[in-house]
Amino acid sequence: MEDLKFKPVKNEIILVDASEEQLGEITYRPNADGSVWEVTHTGVSPKLRGQGVAGKLLDELVKKAENENVKLKAVCPYVVKKFKEEPAKYNSINAEVN
Repeated sequence: MEDLKFKPVKNEIILVDASEEQLGEITYRPNADGSVWEVTHTGVSPKLRGQGVAGKLLDELVKKAENENVKLKAVCPYVVKKFKEEPAKYNSINAEVN
C-alpha cells in the first residue's frame, strides 16, 4: 500500500499506484441539496483483494464526508454490510441513523 494513493475526483475517490493505474474506487451520488451522499459502488482490483483496500476506500470517503459535513447513505452492498457490522464506527456518518 505504500506506493498507492487516494485521489478524490468528481463523485468518487480512486486508488492509484505510482504509475497512476487505477486499482480501486468508491463512488457516490449527492442528493438534491448535497447534504447526503448515496454510496453507490466500491470496487477493488483483483490483485489487491483481501487486503482491506475496500475498507480503506470507505474510510477515505468517511473522512471527506465528515470534512464537508455530509452524511452517507449506504446503497452499495459492501457499504451496507460495513454499516451493519460496525455501527459504532459508522453511525455518526450514517444518514439512515441520523
